[in-house]
Order: sequence, then C-alpha cells, then structure tokens
Amino acid sequence: MFVVLVEDDPYIAQSICSALDYLNISVEHVATARAADYFIRQSAVDLCLLDLGLPDQDGLELLQQWRQDEIHLPVLVLTARHQTRQCVEALNLGADDYLTKPFELDELIARIHALARRNRGFSSNLLQLGDLQLNRDTQEVTFQQQPVTLSRREYSLLETLMSHPNQILKNEQLLDKLYGYQDSIESNALNVHIYHLRQKLEPQLIQTIRGVGYMFKVPETES
Repeated sequence: MFVVLVEDDPYIAQSICSALDYLNISVEHVATARAADYFIRQSAVDLCLLDLGLPDQDGLELLQQWRQDEIHLPVLVLTARHQTRQCVEALNLGADDYLTKPFELDELIARIHALARRNRGFSSNLLQLGDLQLNRDTQEVTFQQQPVTLSRREYSLLETLMSHPNQILKNEQLLDKLYGYQDSIESNALNVHIYHLRQKLEPQLIQTIRGVGYMFKVPETES
C-alpha cells in the first residue's frame, strides 16, 4: 500500500510515518497542498491522509478540487477542528473518514485498513487465493499451510498483487507502492523482488507481462 501523508506538523508526521513504516506501508510525507496535489496526480497512491490546516491552501479546498477533477482515491481527513459542522463539511466534500487531533495511532491504522478494504471490495484483512493466504493484521503469509518468510518489500509487493488478482499492474505502479516517490531506486529492484517471491511460492502465480508489468494469476479453481 502507498499512502501520502499531508501534514505540516513535523512531530505528528514523524510519528505517523514511523508507525506506517513499521507496518510495511510505504508512505510519502509532504507538508504543503501543492506537493500533495503533485503526488496524488502523478503517482499510484492508494490512500491520502490529509491535514486541513496547511500553510499554502486549506485542505478542504484541495479535497474539493480533487473530487471535482474525479480523483476518487480514499481520503482520511486529519484535523484539529473539533466543530461538528466542519467535519460534516469535509464528508460532504468527498472525504471518506476523519479523525480529530489528538488521536491514537492504533485507531488511525485501523481506519486506514478499513478504507483500504472498502476501496478494494474486501470485507476482511485476510486475503486468500488458492493455497496462498495473507493476513494484513498479523502480516503472516502461508502457502500450502506452511509459513512463508518475506522481507518488507516482498510482503508489500505480494499484498499489492494479491489485492488486484488477474489484473495487470504496471512496473511504475508497483514501484510507487513499494518505495513511494524516490529517485534512488536500483533499475532491477522490482525484478529482484519478483524473483524472490517466485522462489518462495510458485513461479506461475506471478506472471510477467513483457514491457508492461506483472499479474497475480488466480488458480483456476478460484476464478
């Protein structure tokens, strides 16, 4: 999962980024509406955590512009504005959920997972395709009822592929979800992670679409 955090308070941002990083969630932190708008429009973002009190533009205005431009990614508003009217306004403008500051990180993580499930059409944090099972709550992966040990990037890659079964995911999309928006990524990084996943699972589960990307192929009994 690739999350963009739009927050101008460095202490809050650091706490959230550390929590997401610990859970193997790729996160890009930006402090302005302008930077947020760029990342949302240019990258394969799964979810946005949007603070409303930004230095260059009100977060509600930014949210309204995204929805007018038919940008439909899930947006979880983070706000110190406790008035019910303003929270209702955020929801009416297209926010999917909101949290008022201060909040517990556990609640934030739970809401992130809930929005991700809803957006992908899943009812739980357990993904099972054929003999392969991935538990987002515990980050445990089993294949043919045997535990599979994965690195952080391998887990994130597998979760992304399993969340979009039988769909072609472009190389650029997968790199965004694994690394966020970074310039210093080895050219063969994605190929290496795919190779390791195939070694630990079954090679035919992850198909190469030459010149485009990869696809998780659901076993025939599951299609």
